[in-house]
Amino acid sequence: MKGAAPREYLVFRWFVYILGLIIMSLGISLTIQADLGSAPWDVLHIGLTNQFGLTIGTWTIIMGFITLITATLLVKEWPKAGAYINMILVGVFVDIHLFILSTPASLLGQGIMLVAGIIIMGFGIGLYISPRRGAGPRDSFMLAVSEKTGMTVSRVRGLMELVVLGAGWYMGGPVFIGTILFSLTIGPITGKCLTLCQGWMDRRMERGMSVENIH
Repeated sequence: MKGAAPREYLVFRWFVYILGLIIMSLGISLTIQADLGSAPWDVLHIGLTNQFGLTIGTWTIIMGFITLITATLLVKEWPKAGAYINMILVGVFVDIHLFILSTPASLLGQGIMLVAGIIIMGFGIGLYISPRRGAGPRDSFMLAVSEKTGMTVSRVRGLMELVVLGAGWYMGGPVFIGTILFSLTIGPITGKCLTLCQGWMDRRMERGMSVENIH
């Protein structure tokens, strides 16, 4: 019985982690289907789809695998299991959402879809990070480069975004007002959502431990 509660906490953390990935994937798909310009990494994934076929979700998985392997080679340490789950599930869920969603007929509808997508993505990121189940492929790569070069995380992230954006645009990925809006707002939105989600998760865990100690 003593091991039951910790197992319950573990299951709950993984449930929140996967739920966060589903929500984040929905946000990604909304920004793509808004058709007003996508986030830098999605510009790359769409550009690869335009050039070589396969689905956007498939390219999300492939590029995630490449960044994970590169991060592993740089730091000589295998990423946590959550990184692999992130890589696979995000690609799968993005394709599912894109299959269901469609681009609104009006510019207003597209704008609303874009803004909703950015907010939902930021919340999903905050939610999936809060259980501390491991960073995603891009974040693992970003941290590995920062560790090896001594550059700040923010600088590495900025350079990464510029490189993938340029590559995606060269291959025909959609760069427009939505790309700019995403780049300006996703950081603050994610930061706020992460604070809220992390606080909720910590309180949930502390409350559960208190109940366990009473029993």
